[in-house]
Amino acid sequence: MSALRVLFIGGSGIISSASAQLAVERGVELHVLNRGSASPRPLPPEAVVHRADVRDAAAVRDALAGHDFDAVVDFTAFTPDHVQAGIDLFTGRTGQYVFISSASAYQTPPARLPVLESTPLRNPFWEYSRNKIACEDLLVAAYRDAGFPATIVRPSHTYDRTSVPMDGGWTVVERMRQGKEVVVHGDGTSLWTLTHTADFAKAFVPLLGHARAVGDAFHITSDDAPTWNHIVETLARAAGVEARIVHVPSDAIAAADPGWGAGLLGDKAHSMVFDNAKVRSLVPEYRATIPFERGAREIVEWYDGDPARRVVDARMDGVMDDLVERFRIA
Repeated sequence: MSALRVLFIGGSGIISSASAQLAVERGVELHVLNRGSASPRPLPPEAVVHRADVRDAAAVRDALAGHDFDAVVDFTAFTPDHVQAGIDLFTGRTGQYVFISSASAYQTPPARLPVLESTPLRNPFWEYSRNKIACEDLLVAAYRDAGFPATIVRPSHTYDRTSVPMDGGWTVVERMRQGKEVVVHGDGTSLWTLTHTADFAKAFVPLLGHARAVGDAFHITSDDAPTWNHIVETLARAAGVEARIVHVPSDAIAAADPGWGAGLLGDKAHSMVFDNAKVRSLVPEYRATIPFERGAREIVEWYDGDPARRVVDARMDGVMDDLVERFRIA
């Protein structure tokens, strides 16, 4: 049997990098389309790289001339225009087109937990999520009307060693190491699902080329949902310090920093717990096995490995200072 031929659009991002590595380990003939930008996540040496800007349709056609694929995965589509370009480029050239959506597209706040794939898609708070919903709507119509072989995958806060899963990134850890307070939205007791990229890959790669995944949607997440207080405390322990938390209402954070607030009100402020039974119906061996305690150690070790990585966002640091001063309890 010939190897599965798969194209990743992207491939060196947080979500895609571990999937690229696992794909080649499992014998996939992996092709990657990207611009060749510098990344802390190198592509597997076995990958066949095609250089082009995915937003330049003519350049993509030239780069992929003569190539068809069993599956195409678009990690870089964020608007309906991006998805329509993918439909135009790959109709008749792939047996499956996988769109990476987002679990933030689900009803926000959720009316019921755990979240299922049948949970409605509605997010009035965050434009990013509304765009993902619009992309999904376009793909569903293309599948229903013309049989375009779409599969929709919804990750939920997938991270790797390079990504501190807090707004502000490394700034939060640096504040804790300096003995400063850090901001946690609400009372810190809402539940949040963090998924290590290596765990995501274990469910994702087997969906590629899977006939029963076509025309359907799946989320892929961990089954572990710590509280935000626990997430911050776990990061602090990995960094060798104790967390000093100041709780701030999400609305107040949004008023101080609309960008930070959009991601809270449209996603992180609400408990999100997922039922992964649907993806397990096609990948029965899937289990997420990497707890955030391990992930936090990986993150701190990576940042400590090179001082140049430990960048503090001065603007975000100032916003946190102001919020701490206003909401600190004496």
